Amino acid sequence: MLNSEAGLALSGKKGMAWALRFSFFVILVYLVASSTFVSFVSSNEDDYDHCERVVKNWAISSAESEGKEDKLTLKDLLFFLHVPRTGGRTYFHCFLRKLYTSAQECPRSYDRLRFNPRKPNCKLVTTHDDYSLISKLPKDRTSVVTILRNPVDRVFSTYEFSIEVAARFLVHPNLTSAKQMSSRMRPKTHGVSTLDIWPWKYLVPWMREDLFARRDARKLRKLWSDETRDVYNMEHMVMPLHEFINNPIAHEIIHNGATFQVAGLTNNSYLMESHEVRYCVRKHPVLGHLVLEVAKSRLDQMLYVGLTEDHKESARMFANMVGAQVLSQSEALNSSAVLESSNKTEFSSSTPDTEAEGSNEVQSSNYSQQVGEVPSTDAALGKENMGIRKSMGAYEVCIASLRKSQSARRTMSLKRIAPVNFSKEARLLVPETVLNHIIALNSLDVELYKHAQSIFMQQKHLLQDGRHILEQQEQPVAEKELIKTWSNFYGCSPWKVFLLSTSVLIIAFVSLVSTRRRTSKLKV
Repeated sequence: MLNSEAGLALSGKKGMAWALRFSFFVILVYLVASSTFVSFVSSNEDDYDHCERVVKNWAISSAESEGKEDKLTLKDLLFFLHVPRTGGRTYFHCFLRKLYTSAQECPRSYDRLRFNPRKPNCKLVTTHDDYSLISKLPKDRTSVVTILRNPVDRVFSTYEFSIEVAARFLVHPNLTSAKQMSSRMRPKTHGVSTLDIWPWKYLVPWMREDLFARRDARKLRKLWSDETRDVYNMEHMVMPLHEFINNPIAHEIIHNGATFQVAGLTNNSYLMESHEVRYCVRKHPVLGHLVLEVAKSRLDQMLYVGLTEDHKESARMFANMVGAQVLSQSEALNSSAVLESSNKTEFSSSTPDTEAEGSNEVQSSNYSQQVGEVPSTDAALGKENMGIRKSMGAYEVCIASLRKSQSARRTMSLKRIAPVNFSKEARLLVPETVLNHIIALNSLDVELYKHAQSIFMQQKHLLQDGRHILEQQEQPVAEKELIKTWSNFYGCSPWKVFLLSTSVLIIAFVSLVSTRRRTSKLKV
């Protein structure tokens, strides 16, 4: 009995000891967890405070650096900030290359990952570089233009183009062969590969690797079935759209890409602080409004903002707001050059300079290659001042040809991943949940696009008001020209013409009165 009671007592003590230990362990775990949570919250708060300071400081410095000059006047240098997949390449080939000669383009300005300022007197910079490129340019002598696109359509187009270019490499037996061939070909070509251009230098290799992996997987399975008509979700052929938009690479480069590019904060930026600002905004989306406001302000300061969706009106507006000023500047420059040339000829020696002649021949030859021939000065000015209507006509012909060649190349590329065939009709089959997710991921771009639409309407009204004023001014100008013509015809000054005209009118009036009096007397 005693042994039994002693055993129970001992057992009870052990149980109590175990319970105490367990309680102590639970309390310890609770304290550690609480401490960790508090530390985590505190760390997050500290991180947010730090990020808020970083982004605000950047926003303030960006606002202070904004100029207040007349934005509607084209300056010496035109910077075409080309947001990818907005139709900017069409403007480059069908507008800008018609307005500027090759000699006026900054070296490799369009097809270069980085701007190369080897030619200080260039007139045109067209590039995928972001707004931070301004730091390398003479800001007070630079005008900026850009085109924006509906964010959802831009994401679709980026996805499609990345796959289209990557599919060209499927002619190779494997990924290793494709990489080796592209590395051997690029140094031999005078042009620049798509793989050298931001952002395709990141997106195309990513898609290329994915396409080869899926092709290898199909070979192993040998059989596959077309389970869906949605070409944006054929995972046995290409990366599905929903997987593409959720990848970290897409978050880094594509989503809100227009806002970050106009703000100068892409991963291709010239700003030292761009990486930290971008990281902070990605981690704390609430700070995105600061970046958005800077981007909006920069759009407000641009010479021209176009919209991909309103293509024809955008092109017409570009021709009026930018093209007309380029032609006007070009005419003034040529007139100045002709005057300077005539002065030099008038005072130069009659003995020809052999070395100088050779130099001029080379320059003439280069210019001939750029414009096809070297016409007389008057003919050249007439050719450049063909007018907005003729310019638009040439643009329409050019864009039709360019689209035809692009469509043919796209068809050839997509044949390698058939039945995948991207189109506007196919986009209608994408689930609404995916579309809404794209909108949510690009909330800054959605707001920036709305602001661009507002600017676009202001530009439209400005041009309409300008035409109205011009129509009102045309009649007085015509009258002045008529008076000037009379002056030249009679060899008199305008006031003499006025006196002569008045005298004639008085004589005619007196004659008329006299005739009426005689007639009235006869009737009586």
